[in-house]
Amino acid sequence: GLLRPDSGEVLVTADDGTTGSPTEPRVRRALGVAPQSLSLYDNLTAAENLRVFGALFGLAGRPLAARIAELLDMVGLTDRAGDRVAGYSGGMKRRLNLAAALVHNPRVVLLDEPTAGVDPQSRHSLLELVGRIRSEGAAVIYTTHYMEEAQKVCDRVAIMDHGRLLAMDTVDGLIASHGGSSVVVAESPAGAERRETAEPLKDVAELLARGDVTTLRIDRPDLETVFLNLTGRSLRD
Repeated sequence: GLLRPDSGEVLVTADDGTTGSPTEPRVRRALGVAPQSLSLYDNLTAAENLRVFGALFGLAGRPLAARIAELLDMVGLTDRAGDRVAGYSGGMKRRLNLAAALVHNPRVVLLDEPTAGVDPQSRHSLLELVGRIRSEGAAVIYTTHYMEEAQKVCDRVAIMDHGRLLAMDTVDGLIASHGGSSVVVAESPAGAERRETAEPLKDVAELLARGDVTTLRIDRPDLETVFLNLTGRSLRD
């Protein structure tokens, strides 16, 4: 609701079951947002942070306490619930940032690069949490520069470049339309042979039939291939 759209509209189902614009307060309550810039109070504990955000959505008493306990368990911070956030690692802060977005059980969750700057274990945990949120019925809009994350967690992917939508489809649909050919690479005593092909299994069978192949690899296009094919390979500033 901060920017006026050039065209089109966004409609969200509010908690009362009616549909409206997210500029309306009753509809905005249905949104949960985890921004890339952490929206946490470092001088408060994890539990206190969630209590603050819950109160902003009108939660209080036992229902809020139960929700806080549930979320802290979900993001693996129960044992550190009473510690100030200033002492948390980057991964712990990212997990708490996600919990703050979920405290009011939103219907739509907006995640802006939720794994930025975290270690592999925290990234794995966060991606599992996103999958859980989705499986419990929330719609998740996930912004990321990590194509492997989008390929893993998204039902539909939109490729954007300089504010323009270049393509949108399922992961398989994007790869089929914009990924290009598979590449079969075979090593033999005569050297390496590289084949671009639309039928990699057929080429593999032909190469193996020769009897001199020592190693063989199939490189299939993925979402990163699609992104680079659509946006180019030059460096961005």
